[in-house]
Amino acid sequence: MQKTQANKGWIRRVTPGLEPPSLGDNTADVDRLTRGIKKALGTAQDVCVGLSRAGKVSAFLRKWDYQVKASIYEDHGCWHLIDITDARDEEGLFGMALDLGSSTLVVRLLDLETGDRIDEISFHNPQIEVGADILARIHFASKEEGLAKLQAMVINRLNEAVEDLCSKHGIRKESVMAMSVAGNTTMTHLFLGLSPYWLCREPYIPVLNRAELIPSSELNLVIHPAAPVLAAPNVGSYFGGDLIAGILASGMHQQEQVSFLVDVGTNAEVVIGNRDWLMACAGAAGPALEGGVADMGMMAGPGVIDRVVIDPDTREFKIGIIRDETHEGLRTKGPVGICGSGLIDLAAQLFRAGMIDLRGKFVDAACANRLVEEDGIRHLIVVFPHESGTGRSLTLSQTDIDGLIRSKAAMYTILTTIANTVNISFPEIGKFYVAGTFGSYIDPRSAIMIGMLPDLPLDTYASLGNTSLEGAAMALLDAEAKASLFQIRDRITYLELNVNQEFMNLFSAARFIPHTDRSLFPSVTAGG
Repeated sequence: MQKTQANKGWIRRVTPGLEPPSLGDNTADVDRLTRGIKKALGTAQDVCVGLSRAGKVSAFLRKWDYQVKASIYEDHGCWHLIDITDARDEEGLFGMALDLGSSTLVVRLLDLETGDRIDEISFHNPQIEVGADILARIHFASKEEGLAKLQAMVINRLNEAVEDLCSKHGIRKESVMAMSVAGNTTMTHLFLGLSPYWLCREPYIPVLNRAELIPSSELNLVIHPAAPVLAAPNVGSYFGGDLIAGILASGMHQQEQVSFLVDVGTNAEVVIGNRDWLMACAGAAGPALEGGVADMGMMAGPGVIDRVVIDPDTREFKIGIIRDETHEGLRTKGPVGICGSGLIDLAAQLFRAGMIDLRGKFVDAACANRLVEEDGIRHLIVVFPHESGTGRSLTLSQTDIDGLIRSKAAMYTILTTIANTVNISFPEIGKFYVAGTFGSYIDPRSAIMIGMLPDLPLDTYASLGNTSLEGAAMALLDAEAKASLFQIRDRITYLELNVNQEFMNLFSAARFIPHTDRSLFPSVTAGG
């Protein structure tokens, strides 16, 4: 991340350079402070001091002989006081950016004065205990005390992470003067303590799409009680602040060329556009592409298969797993499951080796001794027991492949539908950004081979990693980036796929490998 310029930040610390009062200068303490802050900023903008802050100003100014630093933030054309400290205090000004995922939370600790990334940690969302999927949590929130419990689960776990990060780096929690949060619409509602009840009921209405800055004390966060909390805005029930932050991080909203941004999580969320226009949609293609449909499917992590190569002549499998060099035992441990990128690799390699046909069905002769039947369902042994980290075979069932075919067809159809809506052909796409954990591991060649992504030159594809977190961090550090979050949100046109007849027609044609129209995938037709 690039360092922010001090004059671009909307959270700052200034030294007002105050003179003590006298009989000849009996200006009120708060007025003296705000006048000094305006002078230090070189601005004509108002400086606002809330009553809870004002009550402490007189004592603090006298305690430190009027030699103080003021921590402030800008909102709606006014600078607001967070706190004042001793001018001789060398403690820094810090902020936290949060990727509020339904499965995983990622917190980044930032120096707000330099823009430096100090540290970053991730952990499972404790709400999984209530329900792994969003709908289960929405229903739980409607029960008595359900919403309060879901909010407390996330806030309490987040507070633990904040305390751990601060302790590790010798920072007082009160020196964390701001937080930004990017999550999908439901997760943002639960974080803010807003009922998500109507998000899953026609006509699918959020409580709000954009929240004002919230004092952290209202959310029971352990950072400075007056620290502003910025929640990335959402477009509607199915397009949340995590995607708005992703657009910001990708920069596609500033480019002349037309780009795609795809983020696969609970749903597959897609944006197409450039600096002049943006269109977005979301559809149910995520779980299978995350590895969630396969019996051996797992989230990406140590010991999980993320790469597969099959020799087309010998049909010998070469398995790659995600390593964790900090845990010695995992260096020699065999595979324990497969993530979405590994599943896509596996399907592509099976097709390339002739072990599945264009319908995704196993080819008996090619699969040979790897094919077994359990409870009337055929399974392909991917990893034999003696090579497995679990001591059991890792298998891919026909049901697993069928689920993947449906998901990849949905993904390609979402892309085709939204491109057709704006009358853009795939070859006109300048850049194709793939975000999230899924994007960090996926091999575009495999995704193209099974017909999940369009057959574009490989240099068109760019993996961006966690754009939700990156966008949240950018918005915390830079006033222009913060403003862009809301400008992007206002520019987006949302395409509703549930009532789109073209989507259903295109979906049927995409349920083959790579597609019923092989001319759409010339590189696959030519042998990949």
